[in-house]
Amino acid sequence: MEPLERYRPIIDDFEAFRAACERPLGIAVRVNTIKADVDRAMATLDEDGIPVEQADWNPRVLRLETNAPGSTWASFHGFIHTQEEVSAVPPVVLDPEPGDRVFDACAAPGGKATQLAALLDDRGTVVANDNNLGRLSALRFNAERLGATSLAVTNQDARNFSFNPLAFDAFDHALVDAPCSCEGTIRKNPTTLEEWTLDHVHSVAGIQKGILKRAVQATKPGGTVVYSTCTFAPEENEAVVQHALGTTDCHLVDIDIGLESVPGITEWQDETYEGSLEKAIRIYPHHNDTGGFFVAKLEVGSA
Repeated sequence: MEPLERYRPIIDDFEAFRAACERPLGIAVRVNTIKADVDRAMATLDEDGIPVEQADWNPRVLRLETNAPGSTWASFHGFIHTQEEVSAVPPVVLDPEPGDRVFDACAAPGGKATQLAALLDDRGTVVANDNNLGRLSALRFNAERLGATSLAVTNQDARNFSFNPLAFDAFDHALVDAPCSCEGTIRKNPTTLEEWTLDHVHSVAGIQKGILKRAVQATKPGGTVVYSTCTFAPEENEAVVQHALGTTDCHLVDIDIGLESVPGITEWQDETYEGSLEKAIRIYPHHNDTGGFFVAKLEVGSA
């Protein structure tokens, strides 16, 4: 737990935060509306005798009292997909509409990519990219099980993403759920911090900056880009978004989500960030009994 101590100055109730990080994470699933509406998914779970509670902020997110959501009939038929509750936030913030072209820069194993397809009502295109060829097999499996036919799977380094042979030259939206140090997943993966180093944080931040920059470049003026991580490190969060603000034509916009959150920070150690970074949100485990997440929404083009 020692790496978390560095965040004491920026977290409101640090003892409650630490206590929440030490508690196991509950099970959550997302209703896959390509195959079933919320009522049908809940009825199917009820038939299996599984207690269900809808999340207040999103009726498509369900909290289950079971240790094996993947063994349910609802999962087998693709009515639900096991997904950490807070992980469902970035696609909702992006809010694409049917017919849109969406770039998911780091898509495997496909939870958010298939969620984007559902938000599109499976009408449009989600280019689900990942540089890890091995992980793409899981993405393809999930897309098939969930009936997400609008996905086009690509295997590229997102920092140098090329449109060829795609038949268009700009996306309406992009999602960068970046690879990170994963501190916010400690409730699900208690060993996450055992090999944590500050060198790794700085190393992955360099990769994140390249991916976000390319995603903004690949999105048309007026389009939106959501950047998210499951870490608390400002080096991987605010600093990465600040880099995009300084190297591309984009600006931050407000986020309206029902979960409790705090604004992005504008000062960290000896660094100062743009005031507009307060439009980003930080979601901490003790606020909503979830994992931890950072989310920022950018609009391409001058404000």
